[in-house]
Amino acid sequence: MKTEQIRLMSTEELKAKLADARQELMNLRFQIVTGQLTDTSRLKQTRRLIARYMTILRERELSQQREGEK
Repeated sequence: MKTEQIRLMSTEELKAKLADARQELMNLRFQIVTGQLTDTSRLKQTRRLIARYMTILRERELSQQREGEK
């Protein structure tokens, strides 16, 4: 998912997607330990997606703080 698409989501949607991505990462880790995961690049993709979600959530949080100070 591209960053532009993520920015269009509401904060609640973003938090739900973040929780889903973290769950998927946990499942991928279990699969790699048990030897079921063949496409290990999904780990990197999922970690980066989580980072994107967290970055955009943090940007929104900081912008709300700045608006509150004014």
